[in-house]
Amino acid sequence: MTLFAPAPRRRSRARTVGWAFLIGAVVLGLLASLLPSPYLIEVPGPVYNTIGTQKQGTGKDAKDVKLIQVSGHETYPTAGALDMLTVGIQGDATNRPSWTSVIRAIFTRSQAVIPVEAIYPSGTTTEQVNERDSADMQASQQSAVAAALIQQGNDMPTELEVSAVQQGSAADGAIEKGDVITAFDGKPLTTNADAGSLREAVAQHGTASPATVTVERDGATKDVRVTPRSEQGTALLGVGVTERYEFPFKVSIRLQDVGGPSAGMMFALGIIDEITPGKLNGGKHVAGTGTITADGEVGPIGGIRQKLYGAADAGATVFLAPADNCDEVVGHVPDGLDVYSVSTLDQAVTDLQTIADGKSTAKLARCGS
Repeated sequence: MTLFAPAPRRRSRARTVGWAFLIGAVVLGLLASLLPSPYLIEVPGPVYNTIGTQKQGTGKDAKDVKLIQVSGHETYPTAGALDMLTVGIQGDATNRPSWTSVIRAIFTRSQAVIPVEAIYPSGTTTEQVNERDSADMQASQQSAVAAALIQQGNDMPTELEVSAVQQGSAADGAIEKGDVITAFDGKPLTTNADAGSLREAVAQHGTASPATVTVERDGATKDVRVTPRSEQGTALLGVGVTERYEFPFKVSIRLQDVGGPSAGMMFALGIIDEITPGKLNGGKHVAGTGTITADGEVGPIGGIRQKLYGAADAGATVFLAPADNCDEVVGHVPDGLDVYSVSTLDQAVTDLQTIADGKSTAKLARCGS
């Protein structure tokens, strides 16, 4: 009988090892579900039809509000949709998704995992990011109105108003918030100027000598001398500017609780559709994304893949994407969605007219095919 005694002990050891692995796996699983990760998760966000409405208010006071409102100019019926897309972010500066959520997102085509620093740089709070996004949306809406009206043949001089002065920067103490910058080194900055024109002028001047910045302040014009400083190899004044326009008629954009600059192109298209006869999209369900400048340049945005899936889920069949985002689109186009590359507002309008008229799209620049 004693010859068979060791067998049960071997089984006992194997059972103990098995239980140890099982308990370890359970503990790791619990830790993965509870411990925060150093990442955020991008997901498709809400979709808004720029020629449609948004429900605003709460309870009995809630009502549908038209996103684009025009007064002082004739408007025309619209149809279909010109959707702007958003990206939802799971997590914020202090609350991070769990490792389980991150792992799940890696294997979900419509989601993306990004470092926290991509949205919240070190030392930045959630409130600061929200304020920045809100300011970007306001500036984007103004640029969209300007781009749409300029595309329709209106001439609108632009002023650059100082919205912020960085503490300790070259401009600190010389330029003030609320100043309107009218010239840099004698070159006027009041005709279709944008923030880029000022940055370019400062970069060309360099940091070797003082620059003359002409500002309007309290009804008076004065020249101030500021020597730009180098930051990451670029000459900068250290001011933030907002483009201010004098529009020939009033255009209001009534979108709430959405931030960032990426809706600019779609708002511009929506405005054009509102103030011109016919239906710019031919009554089709069109979506798109892209920043816009007053002169109609369409710029790249973040979260393009999530926006593609958001557009498809909303029922869009056509998607207008910034040309600079096309490399991110390839291989990630949902079924049933035709994606076209655009780099200017003029091109976007022409492409939409081609699609609306039912003409061949063979000559249009496809993105992601």
